[in-house]
Amino acid sequence: MATKKVTITLDESLVEALADAAAEEGIPVSRLVASAAERELRLRAGRAVVQEWQTEHGSFTPEEVASARAEMAAADAEALGGPEASAA
Repeated sequence: MATKKVTITLDESLVEALADAAAEEGIPVSRLVASAAERELRLRAGRAVVQEWQTEHGSFTPEEVASARAEMAAADAEALGGPEASAA
């Protein structure tokens, strides 16, 4: 994958927090920032798909939203080995 060096301006405290987080993970700060940017772009794409679906089919009902949230929480708990994993 090709890379490109860019310059960005961030608050000093954010840079320090990023440096600490990257050090804890044993990765360069640039990789941590790139991962966060990639995650943001995936979230934006997901929101666009949901908006497109709702435009075509109508808004989700509160029940549908609650059901989806419960399914996501259960999947997260299973994947992360949280307390919901044993209850599922």
